[in-house]
Amino acid sequence: MAKRGRKYQEAAAKVDRSKYYTRDEAIALIKETVTTKFDPTVEVHLRLGVDPRKADQMVRDVVVLPHGLGKTVRVLVFAQGEDARLAEEAGADIIADDDVIAQIQNGWTEFDVAIAVPAMMGKVGRLGRVLGPRGLMPNPRSGTVAPGPDLPRLIQEAKAGRVSYRVDRTGNIHAPLGKASFTPAQLRENLQSLLDSVKKARPSTVKGTYVRRVTLANTMGPGIRVDAVEAML
Repeated sequence: MAKRGRKYQEAAAKVDRSKYYTRDEAIALIKETVTTKFDPTVEVHLRLGVDPRKADQMVRDVVVLPHGLGKTVRVLVFAQGEDARLAEEAGADIIADDDVIAQIQNGWTEFDVAIAVPAMMGKVGRLGRVLGPRGLMPNPRSGTVAPGPDLPRLIQEAKAGRVSYRVDRTGNIHAPLGKASFTPAQLRENLQSLLDSVKKARPSTVKGTYVRRVTLANTMGPGIRVDAVEAML
């Protein structure tokens, strides 16, 4: 394992690895353990007691964070004709015509969220190899495939801080919560919204402890363990 830098080691020394912190204590430490010159993203990592190999234990949903993500979100919309006009008027940054689709096929992905109308999914489906691994593939279950009249709402939500999450094959969820420069109250409320969404998404077939571990971290900073019981109250 590569040796950690001095700034990381100094930040890690502030975190007791044997302790499970309250949400407020963890958020305070997030601010104390920033190691970057830029404003880092704060993330939450959840270990769930689910078996993601079973279709009835898949956890995925969408949540709009009350204080957004603290960054400019570039929204691309796959649409044509009247739908494209609606998307453009609603603030879409990129309308994906055939030329843009060709660029994506060649690996271009300089956008943060992709939304599509159902009529375009035939073309979008061919982009799965590029968009899928980056988490950019429009999907009805994540609310990123919708008819034209819904485009303004989806675009506004995306720019306001719409987070789509899903459990990975190891049983974990990773999601952004905002920036380290957010106030403690803003981070706490964003975290609460995300956790409330995960609780509501609990599959009925899951037995025992649902959320087994909660960890907060900022970009390039140490992980901070949070008391999962307190966090999920």
